[in-house]
This record gives sequence, C-alpha cells and structure tokens, in this order.
Amino acid sequence: MQKPINIAIDAMGGDNSPYKTIEGINIHSKNSNDVIYKIFGNKNIIEPLIKKVDLSNSRYEIIHTENTIKDTDSALSAAKKGKDTSMWLSIESLKKNNSDATVSAGNTGALFVIAKLNLNMIENIEKPALSGLWPNKKGMNIVLDLGANIECNEKNLVDFSLMGAALHKALYENEVPKVAILNIGSEEVKGNVVIKNTYQKLNNKQNPLYEFHGYIEGNQIMEGNVNVIVTDGFTGNVALKTAEGTANFITSELKKAINSNIIGKISSLINLKNLNKFKNKLDPRLYNGAILLGLDKPVIKSHGSTDAIGFANSLNVCEKIIKGRLIDKIKENINWFMRINLTKKEIVNAIYMQIGFSKKISENLLEDVFQIILNNIISNNKVKIAKFGTFLLRKKNRRIGRNPKTKEEKIISERNVILFRPSKELKKLINDQ
Repeated sequence: MQKPINIAIDAMGGDNSPYKTIEGINIHSKNSNDVIYKIFGNKNIIEPLIKKVDLSNSRYEIIHTENTIKDTDSALSAAKKGKDTSMWLSIESLKKNNSDATVSAGNTGALFVIAKLNLNMIENIEKPALSGLWPNKKGMNIVLDLGANIECNEKNLVDFSLMGAALHKALYENEVPKVAILNIGSEEVKGNVVIKNTYQKLNNKQNPLYEFHGYIEGNQIMEGNVNVIVTDGFTGNVALKTAEGTANFITSELKKAINSNIIGKISSLINLKNLNKFKNKLDPRLYNGAILLGLDKPVIKSHGSTDAIGFANSLNVCEKIIKGRLIDKIKENINWFMRINLTKKEIVNAIYMQIGFSKKISENLLEDVFQIILNNIISNNKVKIAKFGTFLLRKKNRRIGRNPKTKEEKIISERNVILFRPSKELKKLINDQ
C-alpha cells in the first residue's frame, strides 16, 4: 500500500481564508485519495466549514492556533510574531518531518523568511528562487526567479537552471527539460556579464538530465521551444506581471466585444466550446502554485487573491512534486554539474565571451600561455605568477613503494613532479567566498 502524503496547510493566509482554503481542500480531495491534510488555523472557524464540505475525518487533522500573519505585516514583524502563527506552525511541521510539504496563500515575504529560518538550504545552493508555471503553445513552462532575488550572479542563475530543470522533470516526467536564459537577444554576445558567464557555464557543461538551448527573448516565451526559462528575480517579476496584465486585458476586451451586441452573443454561443478552451488557457487559477526552490523541503506559495479552484491547483502541484521526488532530482542535477572539471574549451569560451577575441585567437592565446608556463618550468624549475601562485618542478628519488591492493613491494623509478603553491592573495580570495 502506498504511503499517504501529508500536506501542511496554512489555512488562514490570503484573501477570503479559511473559506477558500477549506473549499480548495475539498476540491482537491475528490481527485486524490492518498493525501492527508494537516490544517493549521482557528479550529472554531475551520471545523464548521469542513462539516459543510463533508470531508472524511481520516483525511484531515486540525492544529488549532488563533494567531495569524496579516498581509500588511512586514517579513521581519511576521517572524517576530512568535512560533504559534498558522504559517510558522505549518513550516515547523515540515521541519519536524511531520509533513511532506507546506502550502500557504499568505504573506509572501513572511513565508520566505519563516521558511529560511526553519529549513536548511540544499547543499551548494546559495539562494532560493521562486518558480512558477507559465503556459506555452506546446505545454507548460517553468519560469524562475519570479521575485525572490533582485540581484543574481552567474552561480545563482546556474543553480536556478539546475533546480528549474529538476522541477520540470518532477512535474512532467515524460518530457525533456529544455533550459534557456531570458535575454535581450539570441546572439551569444548579447546581454550583461552575468548572463554571458551563465551562458558559458551552461553551454560547456551539457547535462544529460536536460538540454540547454541558449538565450530566449521575451516574445518567444510562449512558443514552447523551451520549457525552463531562467532569469533574475527583478526581470522575472516584471515579465510575470506584464504577462498577467496582458492576459487580463485580452480576456476582458474579448468579453466586452462578445457582449456588445446580439450578433456577438449568438456567435459566442455557437463557439462556446472554443471560447472555454481559450478562457482556460489564460485562467491564472489553473497555473497557481509557485514553488520556493533551494530549500531542502518543498514550500509552495499559492497566490493570495486566488479562489478555491486556484488553491486546489496549488495542492495538486504540491502532490506532484512530492511524488516526482523534486528535492532528490535537484540534488542529482547539482551533484552531476559539480563533479565536472574545468576544461580547456571552457577557458577558451571565457576569453571569447569576456574579452571579445575570436574563438580561434582565444584558443591560440591559451596554448601560448600553457607553452610559456611549461618552458619556464623546464628551464627554471619554477614559474611564479603574481597573486596566483607558483608552479614548482621537483625530483622524486627512486624508492620502494607498495601496491595498495596486493601489498606487494615495487621499485618506483626516479621521476619529476610538478607542485603548485597558491599565493596568499589566492588563499584569501578562496576563504572569503
């Protein structure tokens, strides 16, 4: 028998809660038999609502608290409210392994802070990213970051790529994640230094767990040629709000046009099926459920203004990423990426992207540098590079060694070895990271 999934729910967060959260649980429960809902909030309000929707007693547990976090609270003041708010307790349930994931429609800033205070980051991930679902012509995009980090470096964007690809695979197991960086053009030389460096790293370390498709422009997001779109939080949030506003504008104007006269109303009845398909494609409730990636346990943010249908969809997303082993997939992607060593091709591309030399000139320049270092080691027994370190040629005398497997002694001939001693500046730089 399959182990049931436990979802911790902040029932008091967001507009019209806990009414919409309880109705959302009811909608989700009708299509999911192996989920238990741990509901955190005011039992005196929640219990009568559950009785109205006739949810089985075996499917839920109410953890009573009267303390809640308001949308008007700052992230810091929300964290200081204490450990008995519905949001804090739901996250704490996840921390203590009493739940498999947490869902909240409450204060976004507070959710980020409380989640980070209670949960650990995945090893080698520096910053969490807010990721969301975004429809395209062929299916669904994962877009991140949507606002958690205003400024990002190339390490962050690489991390976002790895996490976004893992999320897409967890949600859509039979599809290949196709990663692209949101940019102002598709050419390699376009964009700022951070974007160029990210491109270089992803392009040179092709991951068998996803495909890297270079850059994508804003007007290509809906095409569906890629399905994981990576950007910093500032750009991502602007893009998201622009898309939401455009979708609302189109649907409202279409509704006006259809209802403006009798002919429009008749034609809408004739095309009712197609119009409903169009409406559903642009309905944000059906894509509700943003995931805070980078933490070692799943935290899902439901839109605060969504209704019960939208909240039910966030529970659906939550269930999918648990069954799809999201956290394990993120760790697999990161471990694979980190075990690859720096290659000559990567250094050539770095010279090409950052200095502007052609790839051929960059390659020749690198070969010349290597040859100069080698010649000096041979002739002078050492090469000292200021602020980097010193390469030293040392002779190892003939000696007796031992085979580690057979324990058999063996004569090891005299040989030369190259040692490297890092400079003080390099050691300091590494330790300051």
